[in-house]
Amino acid sequence: MSSLIEDLIARKVFNNRGEETIEVDVITTTGFGRASAPAGKSRGKAEVAYYPQDGVDAAVKKIEEIIAPELAGLNADFQEEIDETLHEIDGSSNFKNIGGNTAFAISLANAEAAANSHGLLLFQFLGGNAATSMPYPLGNCISGGQHARGKSPDIQEYLALPHGAETFLEAVTANTKIHKKVGDALKKKSGTFNGGKSDEGAWIANIDTLDAFDVIAKACEEVGNELDFECGFGVDIASSSLWNEKEGNYVYTNEGTKRDTGEQLDFVKELIEKYHLAYVEDPFHEEDFQSFAELTRKTKNCLICGDDLFTTNTERLNNGIKINAGNAIIIKVNQIGTLSDAVETIDTAQRHGYDPVVSHRSGDTCDWHIAHLAVAYKCPIIKTGVVEGARIAKLNELIRIEHFLGNRAKMADLKIR
Repeated sequence: MSSLIEDLIARKVFNNRGEETIEVDVITTTGFGRASAPAGKSRGKAEVAYYPQDGVDAAVKKIEEIIAPELAGLNADFQEEIDETLHEIDGSSNFKNIGGNTAFAISLANAEAAANSHGLLLFQFLGGNAATSMPYPLGNCISGGQHARGKSPDIQEYLALPHGAETFLEAVTANTKIHKKVGDALKKKSGTFNGGKSDEGAWIANIDTLDAFDVIAKACEEVGNELDFECGFGVDIASSSLWNEKEGNYVYTNEGTKRDTGEQLDFVKELIEKYHLAYVEDPFHEEDFQSFAELTRKTKNCLICGDDLFTTNTERLNNGIKINAGNAIIIKVNQIGTLSDAVETIDTAQRHGYDPVVSHRSGDTCDWHIAHLAVAYKCPIIKTGVVEGARIAKLNELIRIEHFLGNRAKMADLKIR
C-alpha cells in the first residue's frame, strides 16, 4: 500500500502555558498524521534550537515554502529518509534554520501518517508485534524550582513511581491517589496553601525542601498499603538551574544554603538512603559527568537519570557510557529534533544497560505520541505528570493501548538498581 506524501499543512497552536507552538499535518495518498510540539521551561544547553530566529510564524512559512515541496512524493514509510531530508534542508547541527520543534512535529506526524496508511496504531507500526510492554508512569506531585513560585522547595519535581503495580491502569490509579493525598497533606502543613498547581498539574506550596520529601514519602507509603503494592518516589533536582558556575556551588535559595560539588553528592546520597528514593534526575549540572558516575557507583536500588546531561543526544550519552555516568536517560524527542535521532539514542541506551525514560515537557499540548513511543520502544518509564490536561491525554492513551492489547499487555521490565 502506497504511503507517498502528498502535502504538509502547518499552523500555529498553543500549549498548556498559552505559548505559541507549531502543529503539522502530513497527508499521504492513503493516510493522515498530525503532531504538535512541546516546550521545556528548564532546557539543557545542548538541546536543538526550537524555532528559527523569527519564531513560530517563520517556521510555518518555511514548511509551506521550503519543506513541503521537498518532502512531497517521498514515502512516509521510510522514516529515516524523511528525517535525514529534514537535516539536509536545515543544514545546521542544531536545527537553527527550520527549528527543532518544526522537525519534531513533521517527524512525528509523518510516523503517524505512515501507520495510518497501513491501518495500524502508531505503536504497532513502530514496534511490531513485540510491542506489548507498558511503561510505569512517573508522576509529578509537588513542583519547586523553576516550575513554582514563592517560597517553594528548591528541588524542581517530587515524582511518584508506583513500580509495584501489575497493570498500567493500577499504576495510574496509584499516582492519582498519591497526588490527592499530597494535596490534602499540604493543606494541613502550610497555612498559605491554596491548591495552586504548576504547569504540569503538580502542587505548589510554601514548604521547605525536606518537608516536601516527608509529605510525598508518607503519601506513597499510605497508597502502597491501600493498594497492596510498592509505590516508590523520586525527584528531579534540575541541578543546572541551581548551579552557580562563577562560585562553583549549588545555590538553594529558599533553603538559604550553598553546596559545593562534594557536598551536593553527599546531600543527594543521604536523600537516596533516607527516603529509599527509586529515581533521581539531574543531581548535578549538565557538564558534570564525573559526579554522575561517582553517585551511580555509590548508590544502589535507585535510577540515576540524566536529562540536561544527555539531552537525548547519542554523542553525549556515549560520553556518559564510557565512565558509567548514570543508569537512565530522559528521552525528549524535541531535544534532538527527529524521531530517528531519538530512536538512535534509545537503542544506544538499551544496548549499554541504561533505562530510557520517555518524557513530556512542562509546556505541552494534548499530543499523545510519546505514549506510543514508550510502548513501541519498550521504555520502562514514561514521565508525564498526573492530572493536568496535556498529561491526562498521554495517560489515557496508554490506558487505551493496554485495553487494546488485552492479555498480551504486560508491565515493562523495570529494575530499580
